[in-house]
Amino acid sequence: MKLNEHEEAMRRGEDGPAVAEAIEQQIKVGEFFGAERFVPVTNVHMMGDIEVMGDSGLRFLEHNCELAASCRGRVSTNARCMDFSYAARLGQSSEAVAKERAIVAALRRMKIATVDTCINYQTLYQPHFGEHVAWGDTGTVIYANSVFGARSNFESGPAAFAAALTGRTPAYGFHLDEHRRGGLHVQVKARLDDLADWGAVGKIIGAPVQDYYAVPVLEGIETTPTADALKHLGCSLASYGSIAMYHLVGVTPEAPSAAAAFGARQPKRMMDVTDEAIEGVYRAYDVKDGRADLVVFSGPQLSLFEIQTLAELFAGRRVHSDTQVFLTTNHAIASDARRLGYLDVLETSGVQIMEGVCFYILEDLSGIRMRNNWTNLVSNSAKIVNTITAHRFNTILRRTRDCVEAAVTGRVVHVH
Repeated sequence: MKLNEHEEAMRRGEDGPAVAEAIEQQIKVGEFFGAERFVPVTNVHMMGDIEVMGDSGLRFLEHNCELAASCRGRVSTNARCMDFSYAARLGQSSEAVAKERAIVAALRRMKIATVDTCINYQTLYQPHFGEHVAWGDTGTVIYANSVFGARSNFESGPAAFAAALTGRTPAYGFHLDEHRRGGLHVQVKARLDDLADWGAVGKIIGAPVQDYYAVPVLEGIETTPTADALKHLGCSLASYGSIAMYHLVGVTPEAPSAAAAFGARQPKRMMDVTDEAIEGVYRAYDVKDGRADLVVFSGPQLSLFEIQTLAELFAGRRVHSDTQVFLTTNHAIASDARRLGYLDVLETSGVQIMEGVCFYILEDLSGIRMRNNWTNLVSNSAKIVNTITAHRFNTILRRTRDCVEAAVTGRVVHVH
């Protein structure tokens, strides 16, 4: 890689040993991916919790604290693996809680804002068109690339942390124009009335693709999508297909037309997404004995408007005695939702509110599942019903209103 004068100085240790170690690691990453140079980044969003990082990750952070590491610019954290107020009732160990608190303390010592959110793009920082950022969490990255036209790769925790120390990242992947052109042509001929429908579209496109650089171009959507709809679409594409960017013709900034989205790249005609295809997604889930053991609104965290909708749907109703319902959001949205009365309505109905976490990354989730004897998990998030199967849940995707019905009746029904 070609280093400028400042980068050479970092490598020599003139900005301190932590920075020297960080840029050395970034050079190795850049050379692996064929990067020729660095690009400056203005914002970093990193994953950093004990479930992801483990003991070695905690030692890594503490090592950097000992080196007096201090992050440059605006650095924030992704969702955590525990809400400390729920740890005891979920049976998460006191040892894990202590380690998680140690990680939080280390991050704060290095000027990292522990906001604990996977929807930073909705509540914290919205990069502008063409802005280079270093974000972790696949859902945040695909939103940045697609909806804002900003530029980021899927950054692992250590890679994002290194960018936070050096203020730059290797210029490969979606930092470069050539990888941002459309590669798959998808015609959408479905109504998309619910957030779960948008997630189903992501599954239909992503599952057969499994290609980081695929970049689907979607045409034919007649309604103006909300930020939450784009959130669920992107998270699902990333979860099922490892896709880091999409174009929505006439909506996303690099796709004023299909021709502009594809550029000189020759697209593959992939498929038509129809109402019948989306219904087929819902039909494919095995509801087993029909019990709704667990209903989860999470993955990603909920926006204020999603919580408002759920408060309206749960108002005056009660979660079934054999069912548990969890909702996750970040601290900022939880504060506003409580002030506006939405959380009171939900909690009166029996919905449990968790802050700063996403449900599928909870520490010891397999143990939590077994201790609660959960089998069927119902959600309106296509991402979570995919990702959480690693913990041996039987997952069932349903539209938002159907999830609420499952919560209050304790039953989930087949789609015919």
